[in-house]
Amino acid sequence: MADDSASPSPSSASPLQHHREALKSSVRNTAASRRREQAIAIGKERREALIRAKRVCRAPISGSDEAEMEEGDMVVDEEKACLEAKTAHAVEELKSALSIQGKGVQKKKIEALRDLRRLLSQPEVPLVDTAIKAGAVPLLVQYLSFGSSDEQLLEAAWCLTNIAAGEPEETKSLLPALPLLIAHLGEKSSTLVAEQCAWAIGNVAGEGAELRSTLLAQGALRPLTRLMFSSKGSTARTAAWAMSNLIKGPDPKAANELITIDGVLNAIIASLEKEDEELATEVAWVVVYLSALSDRGISLIVRSSVPQLLIGRLFSSENLRLLIPVLRGLGNLIAADDYMVDSVLTVGNNIIGLIKCLKGDNRVLRKESSWALSNIAAGSFEHKKLIFASEATPVLIRLVTSAQFDIRREAAYTLGNLCVVPTGNCELPKIIVEHLVAIVDGGALPGFIHLVRSADVDTAGLGLQFLELVMRGYPNKQGPKLVEMEDGIEAMERFQFHENEQMRNMANGLVDEYFGEDYGLDE
Repeated sequence: MADDSASPSPSSASPLQHHREALKSSVRNTAASRRREQAIAIGKERREALIRAKRVCRAPISGSDEAEMEEGDMVVDEEKACLEAKTAHAVEELKSALSIQGKGVQKKKIEALRDLRRLLSQPEVPLVDTAIKAGAVPLLVQYLSFGSSDEQLLEAAWCLTNIAAGEPEETKSLLPALPLLIAHLGEKSSTLVAEQCAWAIGNVAGEGAELRSTLLAQGALRPLTRLMFSSKGSTARTAAWAMSNLIKGPDPKAANELITIDGVLNAIIASLEKEDEELATEVAWVVVYLSALSDRGISLIVRSSVPQLLIGRLFSSENLRLLIPVLRGLGNLIAADDYMVDSVLTVGNNIIGLIKCLKGDNRVLRKESSWALSNIAAGSFEHKKLIFASEATPVLIRLVTSAQFDIRREAAYTLGNLCVVPTGNCELPKIIVEHLVAIVDGGALPGFIHLVRSADVDTAGLGLQFLELVMRGYPNKQGPKLVEMEDGIEAMERFQFHENEQMRNMANGLVDEYFGEDYGLDE
């Protein structure tokens, strides 16, 4: 939602500023800020295209008394006005059932709840607003009162789940229900009731930072962690999904709190060790946000078995929904900690999984694998040789010249980092000539010149940096000629009067240095 788009402001003193600084950017770009920005971006992609941040509960929960929804309960061609009238009537029945006593009252309550739940579960006509205006939420809160039957609690929580899946203002209407939903996550609740309440909380958390803060202040994190240990697969999956919505940032407070809870790392490991790919997917998202937002989380995760478990999934699975968070989590860990690269990814075959995703047809997987490889490439000389000698290099050259913009940029970071060794001071990075020549001769230069023409200042700066490497380091002083042949001079001259002073000075300085008055006189 809107508040999730805000970029965080990481401290310039963060200890996580490692790999991305290998290829210096004219606009400062650090590993820590990249991880946080990427976490927010992937959250948006997840919400919009892959795994909805909020989910409507349509089918009965496995194991509930109602095995399946009877056919014909919802007549799909009914007029909207008729369905809205039914919804308003169902809310009135809820109210009526609360006011009567005597024999049969419990049955009447369940029937009234079930009628409303079925109306809120059908997809053809949104009825959440109608239910809210009719006064459903405060009534449902009453139905959540302690001492109620499990069936009543389940139906009431189910109704609230689907209300929370509505529009932002509709989700916010659940504020009065949050304390009871959280309370019913506790150990005294049945598994079915706790799972449904976790689902409702996950929908609320998926709405935005304000509601996440409220849930955290009311203590939702710890009982969700306990539910992750459930032996019931759907309960553990729902708890992990809700938790990932609750900690996803950009504020790191929740992620930092989560990693301090006793047993949470064990729960993550135990979940990833199971064969359940859906559970692994949800838990991998928890790892994504912990590794993006919590320094302590990274420190603990990289020294656990989590990285090896993620790599195992990378090798064994073809499930897109699982591979995306697995790749993002690995990329975050690699970006943040040299120990991760040294202890895990330098075991030759371990980059095969990344190359597999890099070569695939899926745009998100190619971007994620490029992101991970770029951070390996920004490490030691051995790391660079590992990637350069693999089949990743020709694939990256192809991507930097022909892929979508975001993938081209990630591929460019990787190729650029393969060509330099940081000096550790303010001097220009040392060029690995063998790598540079192979990448240029392989056809990458036009792709980098195209990046120079990008409207995005960071990306254009990345392109300029690579042109500087070519002109400075290509053998026999042939670099400037190669750049000129690909219209690189024209691309750089577009910055002659650019509003960004740093970019203007960089581009003009390169043109003056390599294409000044003496250019071509020694030929």
